[in-house]
Amino acid sequence: MTVTDPRASAHPFLHELYRDPYFPDEVVDRGRAILRRLCARIEAERPAGLAELYALTHAATEEFNALEEAFEAAGSEIETVAREAIAEDFWHISRIYGFPEADAEELVATRAW
Repeated sequence: MTVTDPRASAHPFLHELYRDPYFPDEVVDRGRAILRRLCARIEAERPAGLAELYALTHAATEEFNALEEAFEAAGSEIETVAREAIAEDFWHISRIYGFPEADAEELVATRAW
């Protein structure tokens, strides 16, 4: 799956985490890949409304839930800084794809972090 929207393909997802050595780049790379896959899925499936968008963001959030183990194994965790950065990128994605009314909390409602 390829991301074609230049606003998404050029966005520096999780850049705050890359700047902080507490978050291992190899795990952050996996998080960035989740966000890029979310963009590609939105482009491919073209959700017609918020319910469809939330279904896609919840699936991506579940992937981040599973990624928590990798952060912990690397001596890190999805803590306050990471939670905010991840949620902000979900919010940014919703705006890129034409959902300015999306609720930031609902985008990541299935989070365990």
